[in-house]
Amino acid sequence: MARGQQKIQSQQKSQKKAEANKKGHNLHEQKKAAAKALVHSCPVCKAQMPDPKTFKQHFENKHPKEPLPDCLKDV
Repeated sequence: MARGQQKIQSQQKSQKKAEANKKGHNLHEQKKAAAKALVHSCPVCKAQMPDPKTFKQHFENKHPKEPLPDCLKDV
């Protein structure tokens, strides 16, 4: 009878996994929305940032020898 209990547990586990995969569909939509939010692009390394403050911090830390772009001077 041990196999009967294992079968039930396996079915429950499989059902939970299937539900998680259905919910995972929303994950792809969230990734697309997050990609749209990455508005600012570094002209040196082409890294993308969501807001100008992060963009400025990135530029100052990663490219200290490069002149600051015009769009970041007022931030």
